[in-house]
Amino acid sequence: MTTVKPKKKQKLRNAEYFDLQGTFDKLYSESKKSKSFTSLMDIVAADENIMLAYRNISKNKGSRTAGTDGKTIRYLSGFTNTALINYVKRRLYKYQPQPVRRVEIPKGDTGKTRPLGIPTISDRLIQQCFLQVLEPICEAKFHERSNGFRPNRSAENALAQCYAMIQKRDLHYVIDIDIKGFFDNVSHGKLLKQMWSLGIHDKTVLSIISAMLKAEVAGIGFPRKGTPQGGIISPLLSNIVLNELDWWITSQWENIPTRKVREYARSDNGAIDKNQKFEMLRKGSALKECYIVRYADDFKIFCRKRSDADKLFVAVKDWLKERLGLDISPEKSKIVNLRRQYSDFLGFKLKAVRKGSKANKSNKYAVESHMSDKAIRKVKAQARKMVKQIEYPVDQSDESKAIGAYNAYVSGVHNYYRYATHISKDIRKIAFGITRTMKNRLRNRLQVQGDTLPKYIAERYGNSKQIRYINGQAVIPIGYVQTKAPLYKKREINQYTPKGRLLIHKELECVNIGILHCLMRNPVQHTSVEFNNNRLALYCAQHGCCAVTKEPLVIGEIHCHHKTPRKQGGTDKYNNLVLVSDKIHILIHATDEKIISAYTEMLHLDAKQKAKLNKLRRSANLFTI
Repeated sequence: MTTVKPKKKQKLRNAEYFDLQGTFDKLYSESKKSKSFTSLMDIVAADENIMLAYRNISKNKGSRTAGTDGKTIRYLSGFTNTALINYVKRRLYKYQPQPVRRVEIPKGDTGKTRPLGIPTISDRLIQQCFLQVLEPICEAKFHERSNGFRPNRSAENALAQCYAMIQKRDLHYVIDIDIKGFFDNVSHGKLLKQMWSLGIHDKTVLSIISAMLKAEVAGIGFPRKGTPQGGIISPLLSNIVLNELDWWITSQWENIPTRKVREYARSDNGAIDKNQKFEMLRKGSALKECYIVRYADDFKIFCRKRSDADKLFVAVKDWLKERLGLDISPEKSKIVNLRRQYSDFLGFKLKAVRKGSKANKSNKYAVESHMSDKAIRKVKAQARKMVKQIEYPVDQSDESKAIGAYNAYVSGVHNYYRYATHISKDIRKIAFGITRTMKNRLRNRLQVQGDTLPKYIAERYGNSKQIRYINGQAVIPIGYVQTKAPLYKKREINQYTPKGRLLIHKELECVNIGILHCLMRNPVQHTSVEFNNNRLALYCAQHGCCAVTKEPLVIGEIHCHHKTPRKQGGTDKYNNLVLVSDKIHILIHATDEKIISAYTEMLHLDAKQKAKLNKLRRSANLFTI
């Protein structure tokens, strides 16, 4: 059995690069203690926070999408560190957002579209500055079963919570509520009041957030309500809006105090085992037992009785209208008996089925889950489309890219939908049609044998007899998938506590954190912000050592070298840079025989080190030594 290496949380590491993790930890800790925050702008406008914001958005694919001004991340990367910091601070002084570009994107296979609002790249940078500061404050106040658009949470966690409600708690009546145009109908005034209730009392911060919400949409005008989909800070704001709903539902049952105050036992993951308390509430009260599981604006409320679900459905409908000013869709909102019907959630459909045979008359139920019908149609259509792209390539390079894109898509489908208990049956339906399409369109090109499998394919699909090859390149079999039980997020996992971060990733290993922060606070003058950011990343990637000698780099003797010189068209991109000691840097560029001889004798380079040195010299169009 192969083990999957945990993903590196790059944004978390970025905060460590810029020495801001301690600041964010403090915000989280103080928010947990219900402290009010009145001086957040000092952190938002801090030099380190601005540079961290640039680094975070520069790695985002969306940064290459232009706003109304036609500029992308390439525009910002040309600034020096000082120029970028001063530019952001000037804009924050009297902040006025630039017009937002409206883009309509397809909404599934319905033929409808969803509006996206794309701010300018500079406004996205400013939004990221605010997001970094506000997120730890809000994370301390968010509900445990809110899973969407939050760090270290995913659809897998939401599914695990749903499975537990159905299978462990025997809650088989679910309220499905669809909010009409949630993102377009959020009240700006209500949202700002909710932020105030979370302890965000910095009026400058609130006024700038208000300005962001009211930013002009090009060609349409100024919105009076709603959070624009496409803005960096919008997911956080949407969670703030519905956080009140999470805690209101919780107050109806879970947080109801019992007459007997006692210390409850704790489960293996550290959570309080409230089964005893809930049993007391069931026996001693007529309260409606209910639990919410939410992913962004998609949520389910689980109940034990149909009568409870009926009453709570009306109560939630009225509460959303009166408290948040939101309407529900009557056509899409309903109560589902999971013993009789499926309920859709996040591309899956869930049902409660009796364990064992009917003859046993067992009272125990288990979860049966599938891909939703809509998801199956979508995957079929997209896979067919990608097979057609493989059929008519421009050249071999184009063919290789098309196969790579198809493999990435199929692997992504498997990764996401493997949490369905009956995923094999669903995928089989898809695979039947796709396999036939491949045989018809690629009949003469499909081969049983090919080149050695890449590591990621070998680990997941190496045992499959369905793998086929095109010009030696492996094509992932869409029908080869294995189910996996969704897991809860461990309560201890938290990027704003030292203990929680250890469970996410290892601390920066073999890196002198003092030197790293010194490099951060002392950027190379008159160079681009892209260059200086990549300089930090290289120091960590090289474990603080010279790329040639592998000896630890020392402050004052660190040089960031362009492999292809800028005079020869070289850029400040990561793959064109390398960190070396100053002596090695001199030797890379040396052309005088005396200097070459002196430094070679001084450094005592072995054969392997000489080979690396000469590779860098050849990149600079210099002779080998």
